[in-house]
Amino acid sequence: MDKLIDRFIQYLAVERGLANNTLESYRRDLTNFANHVRQNSITDVNQLRRATIISFLADLQRKGKANSTISRNLASIRTFFGFLLRDGFIDGDPTANLESPKIEKRLPKVLSVEEVEALLQSPDISKVSGLRDKAMLELLYATGIRVTELVSLNVEDVNLNMGFLKCTGKGNKERIIPLGSVAERYVHQYLARSRTKLVRDIHEPALFLNHHGRRLSRQGFWKIIKKYAKLAAIDKEITPHTLRHSFATHLLENGADLRSVQEMLGHADISTTQIYTHITKTRLKEVYEQTHPRA
Repeated sequence: MDKLIDRFIQYLAVERGLANNTLESYRRDLTNFANHVRQNSITDVNQLRRATIISFLADLQRKGKANSTISRNLASIRTFFGFLLRDGFIDGDPTANLESPKIEKRLPKVLSVEEVEALLQSPDISKVSGLRDKAMLELLYATGIRVTELVSLNVEDVNLNMGFLKCTGKGNKERIIPLGSVAERYVHQYLARSRTKLVRDIHEPALFLNHHGRRLSRQGFWKIIKKYAKLAAIDKEITPHTLRHSFATHLLENGADLRSVQEMLGHADISTTQIYTHITKTRLKEVYEQTHPRA
């Protein structure tokens, strides 16, 4: 089974062009499933039955895993068996008609415009790292790109003269996103005053560098945004996607059309973008109830 998992991961990487994080998620889910299968003394994938998959999902539930985690594991197994069936490794799909657990749709947490402003004002731009952090936060809020996309940016991906950046998202899909004038200004200052002091290798392509002169990692950025959220006295839970969610919500609140926001966020399906319309409706209701005399 391990060899089949390797072939499946290779298929996802080569033919479907999935990102490394997604590939690792598939491998982790399927490795856990393979371990469960081995514990049940099953050595041939054609011996796998629906009951084995149900017992694996039940085991995850007993371990206190969230419905979203169980559902993701089932999706991984389903895709894996679809691949095995298509390539003739199995005669039938044991995942057919298996239902995923219902997942409560939680709205992403967003910051108010005032909270975003406080966050963006937190870095000390007189310092090399502070100017870098300011440029990153401004760029993230101005474009709504994912944190992984932010730290993957190269210097050549940002065109300050034309006011846009080029970013490669999920499935290696490239998109062009406009930059605001404030983000442009701070990225320009960062390139002129900070990056030149951080860089060690003149051939380093990365836009945002750590203190070793190498590409800043996602984990490195995560620590940075947590630090500034604390400085800005923001009590809400901050995640790497908080500014992305806030970007989308604030655009829609100010009249942007859903299709444009979908394009900027790089969502393949507009239904993913529509979750932000629920946030704006919720906020409108709150404002109405707080301010209307007959609410």
